[in-house]
Order: sequence, then structure tokens, then C-alpha cells
Amino acid sequence: MPTKRRNTATITFSLSPEMAQELREVVKEEDRTVSELLREAIRLYMEEREWRIRERMERLRSRQKGQEQE
Repeated sequence: MPTKRRNTATITFSLSPEMAQELREVVKEEDRTVSELLREAIRLYMEEREWRIRERMERLRSRQKGQEQE
């Protein structure tokens, strides 16, 4: 029987004891796994990061366009 391949990657990182405790509390309150919560947090961060990059590029283009018109 062929083995099933994982469609995920495991990442290990450290948290302060206080942050780890806060994470455990949120996990319990929301009845979610640590993995679910961290995946959502990372996804939201990446979306926000992409938005900031696009916004920065748009401001740069606007400045360049303004300089070209002078």
C-alpha cells in the first residue's frame, strides 16, 4: 500500500512563555488547534504585507508620475 504524502510542512519556532500561554488560552477559547490559529495569523499577515507593498508601489508610481509632469 503506497504511503500518503503530507500536503503540509512542519515549522518549529519559539515563543516567550507569556505568549505561549496566551496562545493556549485563545486556542481553548476558540476551540481551534494551534496550527489552525497560526495558519490564519500567518495568512492575515501575508495579505496585509501584500497590501502594504502594493500601496507603497502605488505611492512611488504617483510620485514618479508627478515628477515627470513637472
